[in-house]
Amino acid sequence: MLNKFFASRRRDFDSLTEQEILALAIASEEDDARIYLDYADGLREEYPHSAKIFEEMAAEEDKHRARLIAMHKKRFGDHIPLIRREHVRGYYERKPDWLVRPLGIDKVRAQAAEMETQAQRFYTEAAKRASDADTRALLGELALAEGGHVTTAQALEAEHAPRDVRDAEAASERKQFILTYVQPGLAGLMDGSVSTLAPIFATAFATQDTWTTFLVGLAASVGAGISMGFTEVASDDGVISGRGSPIKRGLATGIMTTVGGLGHALPYLIPHFWTATTVAIVVVVIELWAITWTQNRYMETPWGRAIFQVVLGGALVFAAGMLIGNA
Repeated sequence: MLNKFFASRRRDFDSLTEQEILALAIASEEDDARIYLDYADGLREEYPHSAKIFEEMAAEEDKHRARLIAMHKKRFGDHIPLIRREHVRGYYERKPDWLVRPLGIDKVRAQAAEMETQAQRFYTEAAKRASDADTRALLGELALAEGGHVTTAQALEAEHAPRDVRDAEAASERKQFILTYVQPGLAGLMDGSVSTLAPIFATAFATQDTWTTFLVGLAASVGAGISMGFTEVASDDGVISGRGSPIKRGLATGIMTTVGGLGHALPYLIPHFWTATTVAIVVVVIELWAITWTQNRYMETPWGRAIFQVVLGGALVFAAGMLIGNA
């Protein structure tokens, strides 16, 4: 509701004067330069070569800003009206770097390409509305410059981040993704899927009561998720190991542990015991296959070894649950 209210208070782009268009362009160039510097700062530690690219792109935006300020002083004087992108209806928005973190290489490059395309469209439309010849020429030049920034970025990339460097950065990014999300999530999924088999199926065969089995499964899954999540957070702060934020790892572990247990607990919401048990067994097979695939895809575990480890472990726990439940 508030967003609609403030949106209605924005100016239409067509209503802006030439002075306001120049002021908007100055503010936009300043914002873009800051965003590129934020990208460079966020990438510098792990991807220094790519960080250099964004530092130089920020310098390009500063040059554009200086030319726009010079034109404004020439035509309208030193006072620049306060008008920013959020004051204009339909104007493209920019996300600060903290909204797009973690700063993956591909994500940042795609964001930068989108920024340049949007800026080019702005200058093209702004030039159409300029009656002063010098202002129109400047805006047209900046439209061409923004359109050419893709080429500029490619040239900077070739200079500062050749193919072998980009490959190394991509490999480093993939490794960090695996350490922060995949490995903790896989550990959680394995724990949730396998360790809850015994209590759930033991309860199922001991009581043959689907609702009781579901409650036991729910309690076991949620409890295991909380326990595994906190254990992951407390076990490693990620500083020395380089495994990333403990909060992110804890969430990945806790959520996937809970999901793994709930997968074969939810079927017991079905009131018919053998139907629920059959569906639960099918879900267990799917869970074990998902674990095997993830191990092979991300941890590079050979299919044979992954299948043997997961299926053997799951079968032993499942058998233990059935035997205890039928005792």
